[in-house]
Amino acid sequence: MKILVLGSGAREHAIITALLREEPGHVIEAAPGNAGIAADVPVVALDPNDPVAVADYALLHSVELVVIGPEAPLVAGVADALRTRGIAVFGPNRAAAALEGSKTFAKRIMDDAGVPTGRAVRAGTLIEVQAALSEFGAPYVVKADGLAAGKGVLVTEDLAAALAHATFWLEHGSILVEEFLDGQEISLFLLSDGHNVLPLSPAQDYKRLGDNDEGPNTGGMGAYSPLPWLDAEFGSERLFVQEIIDTVALPTVRQLEQQDTPFIGLLYCGLILTKHGIRVIEFNARFGDPETQVVLPRLVTPLSELLFAASTGALDGRDWPEFSTDVAVTVVLASENYPETPLIGRPITGLDAALVVPGVTVAHAATAAEGDSLVSTGGRVLSVVAVGASFGEARSRAYDALAQVSLSGAQFRTDIAARVA
Repeated sequence: MKILVLGSGAREHAIITALLREEPGHVIEAAPGNAGIAADVPVVALDPNDPVAVADYALLHSVELVVIGPEAPLVAGVADALRTRGIAVFGPNRAAAALEGSKTFAKRIMDDAGVPTGRAVRAGTLIEVQAALSEFGAPYVVKADGLAAGKGVLVTEDLAAALAHATFWLEHGSILVEEFLDGQEISLFLLSDGHNVLPLSPAQDYKRLGDNDEGPNTGGMGAYSPLPWLDAEFGSERLFVQEIIDTVALPTVRQLEQQDTPFIGLLYCGLILTKHGIRVIEFNARFGDPETQVVLPRLVTPLSELLFAASTGALDGRDWPEFSTDVAVTVVLASENYPETPLIGRPITGLDAALVVPGVTVAHAATAAEGDSLVSTGGRVLSVVAVGASFGEARSRAYDALAQVSLSGAQFRTDIAARVA
C-alpha cells in the first residue's frame, strides 16, 4: 500500500519502523516527520492539523491509508475530511476523538456504558474546585479537561499546589477533580472498526520524571512490555485482556456507536488495578507514547493489515494479533529542564554507536538536522528501544545503547523495567 503517517514524534517513528519490517514493502511517507523519520522514509512539508490540505494531498498522491499519530489532527477533524473523500484513515473523527479531547465527555460515555472509573467533579470556578478537593481529600487529582500535551494532570498531597494547578488550567477552560486511585497502572491498546475491537499486548509506562516515581508528571519517560505480573493477578495476559474487552473497550465502542459517533482507530485504555478492581483512569484516541515503542517491536502480525482492517470496518472474525515471546524496554532521553521549558538546539551524538548494540533501535521524537549535525528540538528527544529474551537482557541493551548517546544536560530514568527484571 501507499501509506501516509501523520506526526513528528517517537510514536510515529515506531509505527513507521513496524511498517517497514513488512514484506512486501510499502510506499510510506510522513508529514511532517523529524530527522530520524526522514532518514527512513520521505517526509512531506504538510500541516498535519489542516484537514483540507491533508485530504487534498492524499487524493492527489493516491494515498491508500492515512495513519494519524498525534491527538491534535484528530480533534481538528482531519479524519472527517479524509473519510468524506473516500480515503481509508486510521483514527477517529472529531466527535469520537472527544473521548480524549474532553475528559468530561469521556466520563459521561463511561457512565452511560457502565465502565468502571473513579468519581469525578467538573469545575469551572476556583470555588467549585475547592469544594471538590475538600470532598475527595488528599492525594488530590486535578486534570485539565482538554488536550494538554501530557502536562494537564497533577497528583499531589499539597493542597496549595493543587489549587495553583487548577487556577492555571481554569484560564484555558473547565477542569476535573477526581478521586485518587491507587495501584499498578496498565496501558492497553485496542484497534476498533467502530463496532468490533482487537487488542494489542499490554504495556506499562513511567510518567514521573525521576527514579522511584519522583518529580513532576511528564509525557512518559520509559515503558516495557509485556507485563509478566498479570499472570499472578489474572491467571494470564489473555484473561486480563479479555476482561478489559468485556468490561471497558466493547461497552465504550458500542456506546459511541449508539450515539452515531463510531470510534474507528486506536482506543488507548489507561487502567489501574485498585483493591476494588480495575478502573479506567483515562482514554486516549491514538497510540500512546512511549508505550507504542515497546508494543509494536513485539508485534508479529503485519501492522498494515490491522490498521487497514480497522479503517475499513473489517475486524470482525479476525484472530487476536500475534506477538513475539521477546520482551521490550524503552528509555526516553529528555532535554535539560524538561518538562518545564526545555533547553533545545543542542547537538546529539553517538547514535551510530548506540545502534550497534544488539536488539536496539532508536525512535526519534524531537530531532532536526542542521548541516551534518543532529540537534534537539523539544523536551523528549528520543526513545532508545531494546528487545531481548528477558527483561534483564533488554534493560542491559537499552542502557548500554543510551550510554553511547551524548546530549548536554540530558535527563533519563535509570529504573525503567527494574521491577520486572
